[in-house]
Amino acid sequence: MIFAIAAAIAAATPAAACPDVITPDALVCRALEAQKSVNTEEAAQSFEEAAKASSDKDPRTARMWAAAGNLWLTANQAGKAALDLDRALAMPGLEAEQHGEALLDRARAAEAQDDLKTARAKANEAAASISSDPFYWYFSAALAIRENDRATAKAAIGKALTLAPSDPVILFEAGHVADFNGDDDAARGYWMRAAGSDPDGPVGKAAAKAVEMLGVTPTVKTDTQPPK
Repeated sequence: MIFAIAAAIAAATPAAACPDVITPDALVCRALEAQKSVNTEEAAQSFEEAAKASSDKDPRTARMWAAAGNLWLTANQAGKAALDLDRALAMPGLEAEQHGEALLDRARAAEAQDDLKTARAKANEAAASISSDPFYWYFSAALAIRENDRATAKAAIGKALTLAPSDPVILFEAGHVADFNGDDDAARGYWMRAAGSDPDGPVGKAAAKAVEMLGVTPTVKTDTQPPK
């Protein structure tokens, strides 16, 4: 999502302290500083202001809109995210993975707005350039659950696990997919592995709670092979 896009913007931005002027570079500088301070709304607004102050023909402008959209998602402002991402995708400037990441963020914004049809359409478009990203398949699986599509959910999470077999977030979602498909044993196995991979983190704790709800006390498992 924002990482490759923000990195591309940062590479073209001076490393010195942000100047006290209203220019696209200065506004991008302030956006990046706000992002570092985890002030996502301020960062999104600064990226928007930088984009508005830039030429639509400048390739960086699309990246600014895309970065703003991603940050609005982080701030749980899906409507604002969708508008900024649509602006980004309508312009030249997003190439290869950057374009795919913006499409995936647009899909995420649509899903957050309960527009599952648009979410799936944008996600399918994104596959052309980011099919090697395990988070893409994670999102596809989670979306498929909302679509009540068991086959797609199982296939998507399988690809995510192939790309990132020990990621606790993906293991946790694999448990949800297994549960969705009525396989309690597989769900328990994935959740136990997620708990073992992130014992003190929020994902690990949520996975341990999910196992408890199935009636079994979680045991740490550190192997990276999916349950059979």
